[in-house]
Amino acid sequence: MIHQTPLAERVRPAALDDLIGQDHLVGKDSILRKSIEHGKIPSMILWGPPGVGKTTLANIIANQIKKPFYTLSAISSGVKDVREVIDKARRTGHVILFIDEIHRFNKSQQDALLGAVEKGVITLIGATTENPSFEVNSALLSRCQVYILKPLGKDDLLKIVNNALIKDFEINKKEIRVLEDKALLQLSGGDARKILTLTELVVEALRENDLIEIKDDVVTKIAQQKIAIYDKAGEQHYDIISAFIKSIRGSDPNAAVYWLARMIEGGEDLKFIARRMLILASEDIGNANPTALVIANNCFQAVNVIGYPEARIILSQCVVYLASSPKSNASYEAINQAQKKVRETGDLSVPLHIRNAPTGLMKDIGYGSGYKYSHSYSGNFEEQEYLPDELRGTKFFEPGNNAREEEMKKRLKSWWKNKYNY
Repeated sequence: MIHQTPLAERVRPAALDDLIGQDHLVGKDSILRKSIEHGKIPSMILWGPPGVGKTTLANIIANQIKKPFYTLSAISSGVKDVREVIDKARRTGHVILFIDEIHRFNKSQQDALLGAVEKGVITLIGATTENPSFEVNSALLSRCQVYILKPLGKDDLLKIVNNALIKDFEINKKEIRVLEDKALLQLSGGDARKILTLTELVVEALRENDLIEIKDDVVTKIAQQKIAIYDKAGEQHYDIISAFIKSIRGSDPNAAVYWLARMIEGGEDLKFIARRMLILASEDIGNANPTALVIANNCFQAVNVIGYPEARIILSQCVVYLASSPKSNASYEAINQAQKKVRETGDLSVPLHIRNAPTGLMKDIGYGSGYKYSHSYSGNFEEQEYLPDELRGTKFFEPGNNAREEEMKKRLKSWWKNKYNY
């Protein structure tokens, strides 16, 4: 039998020096490390993908600072649980409250934390895989320091595995050799918890062998056999959202609805799904069908109002519409190219004739001089230069190959026949 306590929990680091990765946060002379070592930390939000050390870092802070430490999960806890911790803190003194998946707390639940955080009754440590700018109330966010945890690299993940094979009292009873690591790395997707879980599954499956050799084909076979355990708690979050987005982008409503169903059945946050579709409507459809953005925005608003289970119908309608829509990434590419050019060229001067001239002095030195007011000309257009001199004639927007943007291209070509090659 596999040990009741998972390997990932048995080998969880308890000290900063044992934490692998996140050197930018807890490496020598880093600001957060100094705060922890001095025993004074701010309320904080730890933001990063699954399995990169958010919970581990929170536990290390608790061990180091020696304050009462309470843990809540936003999945199973509510305002009542939050208030109980705050009441304890008021009676017994300052405590640290760790809330996992804080993005799943609604506004009222987050508001319940606000006063206690502001007055210093509790030090809040929230962990989230989602952008806190979207998912954490601005009032609460303004009282917290946001620390971004980076994905773990190959060397970090393999070091975590090797440390576990050496240090764990259950695993190290066997002679184990990692001969191939490609499958471990691919199937774990940068998640330390997943790679340790998979390693433990392989060792358990081969426990009768005197020498356990971890190879890619063995890892893949065992992972497929144990898929229900391996994928427990929705750890395919990033793979499935990727498949979902690519299916919509690829105009396959059948695949898109399937991946939608997988996310819904897996308990994915419906707002997260709706928000990703809102981004896609602009990034991958854009002006090929501007109504797509309207539909996606209405979907996002409706999901916030309706909630599960009825929101799944609204999501499905939007998915089918977006997948069946003509596609264009022309606007997305235009801003990418423009930003690249800005980074290359810096702060170029605005041409004098299109500068604002609110004062007489500005008018005297040429601000606004020679500007052609478009509505004073036939067809509401007159050719003039709007870019800095150094970028004269630079084209960032290239219309896509679809009916709406072909129409835009024709119009732009008639206007800018002497400047841009449309």
